[in-house]
Amino acid sequence: MGRRDSRADLIDDDPFSSSYRSTSRVRHIHQRTDEQGTIHFDTKSPGSQLPPAFAQFFGQSRWQPPAHHAGPLWHFSKEEKAHLRQAMGAFTLALGFMSVGGISGLGSLGLTKWAVYLLLSMPVMFVAIGPAFLLHEIGHKLVAKKNGCWAEFRADPKGLQMGIFLALLLGFLFMAPGAVMVAGMVTRRQNGHIAVAGPLTNLGLFIIGIPLWGIVLGLSGAFESLPLGAATQGIGQGYLIDGSLVWQAMLIDVGVYWLGANLFLGLFNMLPFGPLDGLKVKDWNETAFYAVILIFAVPLLTMFLGIWTPTGLLKTVAGPISNLIR
Repeated sequence: MGRRDSRADLIDDDPFSSSYRSTSRVRHIHQRTDEQGTIHFDTKSPGSQLPPAFAQFFGQSRWQPPAHHAGPLWHFSKEEKAHLRQAMGAFTLALGFMSVGGISGLGSLGLTKWAVYLLLSMPVMFVAIGPAFLLHEIGHKLVAKKNGCWAEFRADPKGLQMGIFLALLLGFLFMAPGAVMVAGMVTRRQNGHIAVAGPLTNLGLFIIGIPLWGIVLGLSGAFESLPLGAATQGIGQGYLIDGSLVWQAMLIDVGVYWLGANLFLGLFNMLPFGPLDGLKVKDWNETAFYAVILIFAVPLLTMFLGIWTPTGLLKTVAGPISNLIR
């Protein structure tokens, strides 16, 4: 009688061996082909189970696949809404701390004024800069879903905490509030479209903001009725003079910061580094990358050089409207 080849023990134990045990240490792997011709590997491990990662690799995944929503383009899940509220709240608080100079502002303002200016500046920052962040992320989401992907915003708790801490401690804002998570197969071109959608949303908000806030400021007469000195004391500090709320200064700052924030956020996100949008856009199309960079860089550079200012631009639009109704 022939002897059993010892290499067979790698697959199965010798049932005629005196040392045979029913609980083999070697996992049995069998191949099968389904009706569509797909090859599957079935594993068996008497007395033990494969770790989830190996089970998934061998076609015996016990992981529950994520339930991706395949509904309307504008659908926002309850979890996504909670993350957006969390990010917007932390972002607004950090902007408020930045507007009062962080903890160092206590020395020049005192606790009472510091707290009052913080509370007054937060709604201004929420209306002026909140949409620049929120609609930027929604722009990514909509284009991703249009390309057949699952896309939802997820806040980064550590990024939010660090941003608030830096704004409170140092008086400047550097925050990674979160990002839109995208799942699905996309081409390089589609990935570039998803990435550039955020900065282009900021560009659209900047362009829309010129007539929008020009009309609002013209109809309200904010420039004409602004008390002397209210616009020269810095954000928050010109909102309360002799115990009276200066709503004109708050309204003007909303328009001014709307324009500046959208230009800055658009350019910042187009930087070709790390997880920023610019790297994905450059990987897709370098011509488009440099074109979008220039679209944001030119107005920002000319603004810093004093060629134009958001306040002056809004005055130019608001002036004729204000004269018509007065």
